[in-house]
Amino acid sequence: MKSRNWKKSMALLCAAGLACLCPVMGCGRGDSLYVPQITAKQVLKVDGESYSLAEAKVYLANYQNLYGTVAGVDLWEQEGQKEALEDYIKNLAISQMTKILSMDSLAESRGIALEDEELNKVQKAAKAYFESLTEKEKKYLEASEPDIQRLYEDYALAQKLYKSLTADINSEVSDDEARIMDAMQIVVSDKKTAREVKKALNDGGDFSTLAGSYNEAEEVKIQFGRGELPKEVEKAAFALDNGTVSKQIKTEDGYYFIYCVNKFNEELTDANKLKIVQKREKAAFGDVYDAYSRTISKKVYQKVWDEIDAGNTKDIKTDSFFSVYQEYCGETA
Repeated sequence: MKSRNWKKSMALLCAAGLACLCPVMGCGRGDSLYVPQITAKQVLKVDGESYSLAEAKVYLANYQNLYGTVAGVDLWEQEGQKEALEDYIKNLAISQMTKILSMDSLAESRGIALEDEELNKVQKAAKAYFESLTEKEKKYLEASEPDIQRLYEDYALAQKLYKSLTADINSEVSDDEARIMDAMQIVVSDKKTAREVKKALNDGGDFSTLAGSYNEAEEVKIQFGRGELPKEVEKAAFALDNGTVSKQIKTEDGYYFIYCVNKFNEELTDANKLKIVQKREKAAFGDVYDAYSRTISKKVYQKVWDEIDAGNTKDIKTDSFFSVYQEYCGETA
């Protein structure tokens, strides 16, 4: 039971928290870390550039507060979840810092740097964030205003690299490619049951009522776009008009019947266009980043990192590191 509760909590956590971060903050597909067991004030080194314990604590503190509460529930207080949540937060923080430094290395190799105007914005953001910290938070973090400015500069440079690598991505997405459809489904696993459903529908049976009796899938009402259902189902469903029912559709997993509620959900289709463009951008970025990431060295000073207890910081409430950056340096990509 605890395992299922944890998985559910983490799913909510990811949905609530990750949406506020820019695409460059996603975990890289090719990031493998060499972990030496040595004691040092450094926590991480990537291609010659490093983050100190104080700088790393800024990421860690913000993540533990951003992701420690979901829908008003304090996950740190949930029985049996503290250890798993702490591991998740610490792994997320070290992964994100690794990616930022890796991206900055790639940016430098391509001659990409921050300009004076960008540096001025970063400086203002660092001042604002540092002044938002309480005395207890400053003491815990041990990070100075120049440390915060350095973190923001790294973050800004990573974003600038991302924008550079995705600048030429085609942002045009057709309605047909992005179309989201509202429907109801009946999914059965055997041919005999499929025959029963088919006959009942042909005899004028109500789709919703039949779905309540026969559907073996988790949901009856569904919303979907291209690539989300078996190809046979997608082809038949997208050919339907509102208020019509598909014929019996055979797939490897069983038999489908689809009722079209709304063949073109305009609001969700527009939102899906943005997702498609972002997916194209991430693919273009990932091709370059992953190849470069494999060529540079990465070290985590695990002994130092392991000594930090991410769950015992009740007086540390800071969670505005990324939102302050957004306010002063523009919306994230």
